[in-house]
Amino acid sequence: MPEEKYVAVVTKPVAAPQPGEAAFFDVDNTLMRGASLFHVARKMHQRGAFTMGQAAGFAWKQFKFVARGENMDDVHAVRDSALTLAAGITVDDIKALGEEVYDEMIASRIWPGAKALAEQHLRVGRRVWLVTATPIEVATVISTRLGLTGALGTVGEISEGMYTGRLVGDILHGSAKAVAVQAVADAEELDLKRCWAYSDSFNDIPLLTLVGHPVAINPDARLRRHARDNNWPVYDFRAGRRAATFGLKAATAGGAVYGLWKGFARIRGPRA
Repeated sequence: MPEEKYVAVVTKPVAAPQPGEAAFFDVDNTLMRGASLFHVARKMHQRGAFTMGQAAGFAWKQFKFVARGENMDDVHAVRDSALTLAAGITVDDIKALGEEVYDEMIASRIWPGAKALAEQHLRVGRRVWLVTATPIEVATVISTRLGLTGALGTVGEISEGMYTGRLVGDILHGSAKAVAVQAVADAEELDLKRCWAYSDSFNDIPLLTLVGHPVAINPDARLRRHARDNNWPVYDFRAGRRAATFGLKAATAGGAVYGLWKGFARIRGPRA
């Protein structure tokens, strides 16, 4: 099995770090509602990168992600489509897209409770890293805007300032997150038994079990059971939204498809 590759981007060094301690946060459904990668795809659609049919497919996968949690078939399908569409796009364009995605789609979806947890770690001098399958460019924007220490994310191959449509290593997911965090711990001289990790997904068990303080946030059913069986803390910031859960999710999916269609119409109009 080839060695997993990753990029750790420091966005804000901690002035007086608590020696050996850090906190690692997953992004999708942990720090924010929904999946950041799907919002990147939506923004690419708004820029005319792909068709309405593809846009509707992304919207449906986003709906399923919010409704039932992470499904790797959907994540890999969006990843593969995004990589193909990203081929030939410049690094500067992707960075600008990341800023737009944060301002327009991610900022309003940050869970205040998860943000408060991250800020509490920073206040006592712990470094706070994002660890996510999201492209490193978008993860870096999120980390920068929230004043966190840095980010680890999925890395796209670059040649002559443009993306090739291939990955460096693989998507940063599951056991790959644990490998990446272990590498950061070695480089930063962290004692992982004195570190925290936060995630919503059972797929992140390798990361959660790597640290001394695993925490489930908005957990899927399997992670909730695992957390209960192992006496892990559980935070569910979705509480209070239960009354109209299905209707809200349906409206979200329908609104996303309609919004994508309207955006596509605006893009096509001047070209017609």
